[in-house]
Amino acid sequence: MKWFRRRPAARSAEWFRGAPSPWTLQVPDAGVFCPICRWQGTAFDGVPHSESAICPRCGSVSRDRFLFWSFVSRTEPHLGRRVWETSPRLAEPYRDAMRQWFQYTCSDYDERHHKGTVRIDLQQVDLPDASVDVLLTPHVLEHVPDTAAALAEIRRVLAPGGRMYLQVPVLQGRTAPPVEPEFHGDNTPVFWRFGPELTEALRAAGFATTLLCTQPWLDAVRAGHTEWPVPTSPEFDVASVLQGSTAEDLVSIATGAQASVLGIEPAYQFLTWECINPT
Repeated sequence: MKWFRRRPAARSAEWFRGAPSPWTLQVPDAGVFCPICRWQGTAFDGVPHSESAICPRCGSVSRDRFLFWSFVSRTEPHLGRRVWETSPRLAEPYRDAMRQWFQYTCSDYDERHHKGTVRIDLQQVDLPDASVDVLLTPHVLEHVPDTAAALAEIRRVLAPGGRMYLQVPVLQGRTAPPVEPEFHGDNTPVFWRFGPELTEALRAAGFATTLLCTQPWLDAVRAGHTEWPVPTSPEFDVASVLQGSTAEDLVSIATGAQASVLGIEPAYQFLTWECINPT
C-alpha cells in the first residue's frame, strides 16, 4: 500500500519577515486562519483532510497547523528556546520563521523527500544529553524500526521539563506492523501502524503523556460512539480507533468552532501526543 502525500506548492516567500511571536496568536471567530503564517481568508485550498486544506500563503496542510497549534497552545514561551524538528514538510520560508522565533534545528534521515540541516537517526541521535527543549516530530516514528530505542534516545536529549509533540497517522485501533508492504509518498517504508495505545508505550518510556485532540473527538470518545456520524476517509478505520481510545488520556486543545477556523477537520484525523520529560 502506498500513501501519497502532496508536496508543498510554491508559496509566498515573504510572509515570515518580521513574523510576530507565535504566542501572540488570536484565532478569529469566523473564516479560516493559519496559525503558522497568519493568513486569513474564506477557505483553505483543497478538501477537509489532514493532508489537504492547504494554506495559500505558506503551503501548510491541516496536520502541519495542528502540530504547530499543539506546540504553541501547550508550551510556555520560556520552555521553547531550543527546538528540533524531524523531517519538516514545509520549506525555507517556514524554516526562516522558526529561526526567528527559536534556536531551530531541522533534521532528516534518508533525505529522499525532506532535506534537513543535519542528518539524524532517531534510533541513535547524535545530539548531547538534555540539549533540546522541544521536539516536533510529524509522521516519522512509523518509519523507525525500533520504537523503544527511538523513544529512549529522544528522552535522553530532551532537557528536564522538555517536551515532544509527536504525530503519526492513527489509522487503526491497535498498533501492528503493516499486513503488506506499505510506503508513504516519498517511498519511505512503514514499519508500524500505530493506534491510540501508543500512549502506553510513551508512558512506559518515562514520558508524562497526553493525547491532544479537538473537542469533537473527545466528545465522541466520551459518548462511547462506535461509528463516526458521517462517511469517513477510507484509509482510516475510525470505528476501531474510537474503540481503542480512552477519554482519560485525551485533552481537547480546540473547540469545534476553532477547529473549523484552523482547518483541522474531520476530528478523527487529528491526534498529537504531548510527551514531557519529567526528569
